[in-house]
Amino acid sequence: MTTNWKDLARATLEGSESGAMTFPQSLRILVDGGFDGYAVDFRRSTRTYYMPNGKAIELEMEPTPAAVADSFDAPVLREALREAQALVPGYTYQGFCAKVTAAGCAGYVVSLRGRRVLYYGRTGETHTEYFPGTQPMAKLDTTDVRCVSSASARS
Repeated sequence: MTTNWKDLARATLEGSESGAMTFPQSLRILVDGGFDGYAVDFRRSTRTYYMPNGKAIELEMEPTPAAVADSFDAPVLREALREAQALVPGYTYQGFCAKVTAAGCAGYVVSLRGRRVLYYGRTGETHTEYFPGTQPMAKLDTTDVRCVSSASARS
C-alpha cells in the first residue's frame, strides 16, 4: 500500500467530523490500513490511532460543546449508539459526541482486533459495545464449580 498510515488516520477523522464517512466505512479503511485501533479522549479533544508495531499518531478533534458530565448514564449512551447505528435522520458525529459526553462518557477505545468499543466515564464506569453482527465470547458458568484443595485431590 502506498498510502501513508498517518494520512489514513487523518482521512477517517476528517470523514467522521464532516459527515462524509460512516463508522463502518472508517473501520474498513483502518482495518485495511493495518491499524490495531484508536482511542477518543473527549476531555482533551484528541483521537489517537495505534499500529501493531507500537507507532501511534494523536490528532486533534473538534471539541464537544460542553464538558463531560460527572455521572455516567449508560442507558442514554446506548440510545445514542442505537441512533448512530441506525443513522437516524439528522445524525451527525458531532451530535453523537455531544450526546455521549452529556451522558458522562469521557472517551472510548475502538479495538479493531477485538471487534468492540469500550466507552468509559470519568470515574471508571464502562460500557462495551460489540460491532454489529459479532457476539461476545461465551462466559464461564461458575454456578457448578467446586473447589478442590490439593490435599483432598490426593486422597
